[in-house]
Amino acid sequence: MTTLVTGATGFLGSHVARQLVARGDTVRVLARPTSDLRTLAGLAVERATGDLRDLPSLERALEGVSCVFHVAADYRLWARHPQEIYESNVTGTRNLLEASRLAGVKRFIYTSTVATIAIPTHGALPNEQTEATLDQMIGDYKRSKFLAEQEALQAVDRGVPVVVASPTTPVGPGDWKPTPTGKIIVDFLNGRIPGYVDTGLNFVPVEDAAAGHLLVGESGRIGERYLLGGENLTLREMLGLLARASGLHPPRLRLPHAVAYAAACANTAFAHLTGHEPSIPIEAVRISRHRMFVDCSRAPRELGFSAGPVAAALDRAVRWYETNGYVAAGRLERLARANAA
Repeated sequence: MTTLVTGATGFLGSHVARQLVARGDTVRVLARPTSDLRTLAGLAVERATGDLRDLPSLERALEGVSCVFHVAADYRLWARHPQEIYESNVTGTRNLLEASRLAGVKRFIYTSTVATIAIPTHGALPNEQTEATLDQMIGDYKRSKFLAEQEALQAVDRGVPVVVASPTTPVGPGDWKPTPTGKIIVDFLNGRIPGYVDTGLNFVPVEDAAAGHLLVGESGRIGERYLLGGENLTLREMLGLLARASGLHPPRLRLPHAVAYAAACANTAFAHLTGHEPSIPIEAVRISRHRMFVDCSRAPRELGFSAGPVAAALDRAVRWYETNGYVAAGRLERLARANAA
């Protein structure tokens, strides 16, 4: 039987697809006609042309499929037309769940996100059992993923065998777009991060987050969700690891959130005029007011999940961005000298 992967042309999804192929699965990937297929280069997969918003195309893609990894998501912290995010993440997920129910799929792994977990409060770190509400979700991306996760969990009652994989913040090679996190790395490498705000995230090597998806598919319990995370790091600590990986200096200026927010407001206003994505989205600054540290102990305990060091993943990311032309030429020379020293 065949495994269908959505989002295989994206960062995390491409790693999931590659690991499924390496395991010996027959893999079919869903891709729009306009999708960038570089992530699939040299990968022995079937390609199904379709769109999550087009139910008939999903029905065709699911023919003969026994397992679905729904990794696709519109991961943007700003959109000129926010409804596009909801159409992809919520309506698209609802469509795929219904098509999978009709197709009799035996396993449906839905890729959610740590963003749907309640923000930390005083006391123990939040985990999969920590309940959140829609009102706690900051911005359209978080709100759309929260709603999509609810669609996935509610589909269990209709007979769809859903298990939820909730990766934290993946880092590593292969982030072609790049994602908002990848953009931080690229901006750092190009000297475009003058300072940092006091915030923090849980980071995980992308290869390990992908391997965690396979474990969720094999051993995860239907109707449950599993955080796939690695290390809780402040932004300053993460930038310090990037500095060591690249030989560049980390920013030393700590920016008050009020200053960052004012800059984001001006930057986003300009983006609405030009249609170009802001370099400092307001949502990113609003989210940064909270350290999104979490307890990721369930997946290691119940599934045997293990995450490698984030420092090594950032080193792989730096080399990949260098090799693929994301770093300005002058910066490349400096990186080369630092690496040769």
